[in-house]
Order: sequence, then structure tokens, then C-alpha cells
Amino acid sequence: MKDFRKIFAAAIMAALAIVVAANIILASGEKHGGRPYVVEIDRLAHAIEADGFDSLALSSCQYVINVVCFAGQVPDAGFYEEAECDYQVREIGGRVYRFDYVYEGKQGQQRIVFAVNLILAAMSLLLLGMLLFVQRKILKPFAELSELPYELSKGNLTVPIKENKYRFFGRFVWGLNMLRENSEQHRQRELSLLREKKTLVISLSHDIKTPLSAIKLYAKALAKDLYSEKGKQLEIYGSIGEKADEIERFLSQIIEASSEDFLDFEVKQGEFYLSELVNAISSYYQDKLEIMKIGFFVGEYADCMLKGDLDRSVEVVQNIVENAAKYGDGQEIAISFSEEEGCRLVTVRNTGCTLPQTELPHIFESFIRGTNADGISGSGLGLYICRQLMHQMQGEIYAKIKEGQMYVTVIFSS
Repeated sequence: MKDFRKIFAAAIMAALAIVVAANIILASGEKHGGRPYVVEIDRLAHAIEADGFDSLALSSCQYVINVVCFAGQVPDAGFYEEAECDYQVREIGGRVYRFDYVYEGKQGQQRIVFAVNLILAAMSLLLLGMLLFVQRKILKPFAELSELPYELSKGNLTVPIKENKYRFFGRFVWGLNMLRENSEQHRQRELSLLREKKTLVISLSHDIKTPLSAIKLYAKALAKDLYSEKGKQLEIYGSIGEKADEIERFLSQIIEASSEDFLDFEVKQGEFYLSELVNAISSYYQDKLEIMKIGFFVGEYADCMLKGDLDRSVEVVQNIVENAAKYGDGQEIAISFSEEEGCRLVTVRNTGCTLPQTELPHIFESFIRGTNADGISGSGLGLYICRQLMHQMQGEIYAKIKEGQMYVTVIFSS
């Protein structure tokens, strides 16, 4: 904002400088533009001096409209006051002559100066108005929004962002609000999971402790031969088995709880055009892959309606293209389209696949990374998330390796 104030002040100074310079140029033009009526008066004065006043003719004059001669040596005040327009006084042959003339050039010049100043003032006001508008409606709201990432990094997710009525940042603010709300939801869910985990651990620890203690007591009793009767020993053996079964049930609960989906996939089922998906991918990756020096090709397709969530579908294809750029040889990535049994297939192909064929069936599992991922950052969740999303959209995803190239195909219902 401080820099903008400097720009604002510089704009004001520049506008004033332009106004002053324009007036100087106009004034200079007026000064050097000549006074044609003077030339005409000089010509009449020479005519009077040569031929006399009586032979003077004004029919050919453009500016001089009247010439008055004063017979005496010193004109009185009335000689000057009688003139109804501008005049010049000349002494010729011992007599005083008054040359009355009309010249509108000065008034026209003044009108031009006034018009130019009016235009410059309007342009200056327009410029200043635009600068003020930019400051108040764009820079100031953006300065307020610039604090949001810092607040989010500190975990401050409670205060919503206010949208201004001009909505220059409407989608941007909406996206930030969605990010804030989603972050808050994920944090609440994480806290809830942590509480549930802690409760589960405490509960199961207490539940396991009871049968485990009983087993230990029975084991000590048998070791000391406290139960000599065969029937009693069989009863103890049965109790130990029951307690072991109880511990096994608790372990099953732990396994079941740990195997539940740890990611929340929210899908808004609807319909969208294939062209919307292709345009979103193309507009994002055309420039990005060009900068990375990777050839990017999108095949021809017939537009149609697909079932699913557009945003999630874009996320799926983006994940695949990102993997192609990350694990391929950087030569070529191509997207092709086909149709099969009423479904639309979108295939992303990349060159330079180094994944072993034996590892291909496991690439859609969570936290599974191939041996070709050494030295490459990642979590092993990208393709797992893609499959989960496609399943929720009643679609499918699969992969194959052919002639050193990776093919990942996404199937949409149409």
C-alpha cells in the first residue's frame, strides 16, 4: 500500500506537469503566432503617408474597420473613448490617427486554452478516480486477504472472509473460504479420530487386562499343581480357552478399527460434459508441461455427458498426469479417448515406464510405492485415492504396461 501511495502521488504530479506544459506550449504558440492586424495597419499607414488620408480605402482590409484622424496635435480623451473595439494610435505626417480593428484570434486562442485545460482536467480526474477505485476495491481487499495464508498456517480457521460487493475476488474468496472450512473440518475429524483412538486404546487395554490376568492366575495354579482332580483341571483349561477367545475378539476389534478407511472422500454425484474435463486438464498442463519440456498431446474425442463429479474427475486425471510426469522419462504424455459398452474411457499414456510388471497389481493399494519410486517424493496414496473416487462415481480405473509405456485408463459411465 505504501508503494501504491507513491505511485498515486507520482500520478498527481505527472498530471499537474502535463497541464502546466500544455499551457506553456499554448502560450508560446500564441506569442509566436503573429498579429496580422499590425501588418494591415502598417500598410494603411504607408498609404496615408504616400497618398494622404482622403484617398484611403478600407474595402480590402480584413481587420481594420475604421481609421479616425485627429486634426490637433494632442488628442483629447474623447478621441480614445469613442473607439468601440481594439485600436492602435499612429502619428503620421504630424497628425494622430486611430486605427480601429477587430481580431478574434486572441479570443479563439483563449477558448482553445480553456478547452485543452478542461480536457486535461477531466483526464486527470478520471486517472485519479481509477487509481482510487483500484486502491479501495482491489488493493485494499487483497491486502486483507494476504494475511489469510499466515493465519491458516497458525491454525486460525474460525473467522470467515468477508466478500466485497464488487466481487472482484468472488471465486478467490469463495475458494479460500472453502479451504478454511475444509481445513477446519479435517482438523475436527482428526481430533475426533484421536479421541476415538485414545478411548479405544484405554478401553481395550482395560478389557484385555482382565482375561489376561485370569489366564496368568490359572497358569500359576496349574504350575503349582493346585488342582489335582482331573475334572477341575479340564474346567481350568476351558476357562483359559474362553479367556483366550475373549482376547482374540478384542484383537479383532482393533484390526477392524484400523482397517477402516482413513480418508474421507466426498463426491457430489451429477453430470458433466467430457469437454469440461478435457478443457480443465488441457488448460492446466499445456503450459506446465511445455515448461518442463515434456510433449503433451490430447487426442480427438466426441463430446458427451458423463456421470460423476466434475471436480473429483479432474482430480483423478490430474493425479494420473502428475504420476506420468513424475515417473516417466519426460519425453511424452498423451491423453486418448475411446468408447466401450456404453462407457467412456480416458487413457493417459506416458513413455519411459520402469515399473516392474509384477508390481502393477498393487499400485492402487494404499501406501504402496513401486521400486521405481526410489529418490522420488510421494506418499503412495495418489492412485489409491483415484480408485476410491472412481468407485464412488460408479466408475473404474486400471493400468497396464506395454512396450515400456504406462497406460492408466479411467472409465466413466455415460
